[in-house]
Amino acid sequence: MSARRGRKPQSAVAADPAAKARRLLRVLGPGLITGASDDDPSGIATYSQAGAQFGYDTGWLLLFSWPLMCAIQEISARIGRVTGRGLAGNLSRAYPKGVLIVIVALLVVANTINLGADLGAMAAALKLVIGGPQLVYVAAFGAVCALLQVFVQYARYVFFLKWLTLALLAYVAVAVIVHVPWRTVGLSLVLPHVRWSTDYLTVIVAILGTTISPYLFFWQAEEEVEEVEEKPGAEPLVKAPRQAEAEFRRIRIDTYIGMALSNAVALAITVSCAAALAAHGVTDIQTSAQAAEALRPIAGPAAFVVFALGIVGTGMLAVPVLAGSAAYAMGEALGWRVGLRRPFRRAREFYIAITAATLIGVILNLTPLDPIKALFWSAVINGVVAVPVMVMMMLLASRSAIMGKFPLPAPLKAVGWLSTAVMGVAVIGMFATFGR
Repeated sequence: MSARRGRKPQSAVAADPAAKARRLLRVLGPGLITGASDDDPSGIATYSQAGAQFGYDTGWLLLFSWPLMCAIQEISARIGRVTGRGLAGNLSRAYPKGVLIVIVALLVVANTINLGADLGAMAAALKLVIGGPQLVYVAAFGAVCALLQVFVQYARYVFFLKWLTLALLAYVAVAVIVHVPWRTVGLSLVLPHVRWSTDYLTVIVAILGTTISPYLFFWQAEEEVEEVEEKPGAEPLVKAPRQAEAEFRRIRIDTYIGMALSNAVALAITVSCAAALAAHGVTDIQTSAQAAEALRPIAGPAAFVVFALGIVGTGMLAVPVLAGSAAYAMGEALGWRVGLRRPFRRAREFYIAITAATLIGVILNLTPLDPIKALFWSAVINGVVAVPVMVMMMLLASRSAIMGKFPLPAPLKAVGWLSTAVMGVAVIGMFATFGR
């Protein structure tokens, strides 16, 4: 009787907010980290430019793109969870190796350029706050990111990445500090003012290319594989179909929340820069550090510091995802052992690839390479890679030879193809705006 008296009823446990939060935290993982890493310093620069140049007139796109992101990332996660292989490993089973090698090579180049730009943006933001030598900060950030991936146990590392997603809340705080007119924002989301100009279309293409990017597909699929290996009793769903219902529900919750966080933060950045910069005639923002610096005289030192430190936090999350997704794709294409769960001695080539990508990113900051032009070409490469990868993913995820009893359900397939079509139009638009 005394033991019963000390135990909470099941209904009380279910209603306990702390218990609900703990359960949700256990569900969140690959989707949350993937979504948060999408708001990297380069993405912050894109959203800042959109807000500074066009005010609230691009926010609708972040609402429109959310279901498209959810669909394509859920499909990526399903491929990994059902098959127990990453995206590159599955593509190698269904398509010629030469095609995969070309795609992986382009992905690695784009990721490395993006990684280098993110390291530079992190260092520039820290220098703005505390001063000091920017190149030393670049090297330090690169070293910390690489060492954490190589030497920290997978479960602890993922726990660290989950908590890093809190860095994104910095931009919600900025939106509060600068007093965004949310009624105006709400009206612009449902009644958008679309401008048919080259500059506007270029920003639209840039936002789509930032939110739907190939490295996110590869990362989330691989992290589902890592989760299978880490969880006791978990198996690929082709071998354990009884686990499917619970796992698909988990993937959906994780992915939808992760993508919602990503786009909500992107919207906060856009409207903050619209309220603070566009309203004061500051319309030319090229980097995230420039956005932070421009906020200082207009929105005050608090907004400046929070915005700048947010760049550092999001970079610490994005750099490992960029390096890791490149190493996963390269490793599976070349038949290496891959996985952050493996010790260095059992996946040497994989960890060397992570370290090499990070080191090259650091070195890019020592060259006269213009980071803005480098990011432009990174976006071009990502656009070239994204559409064929999405087409191959959609075909792959619909094949029972790959997915067993779990080919894509019709609604998810429809939204996945819509997402692919939208990205195809965006890439055509990107090339159409070259030189204008």
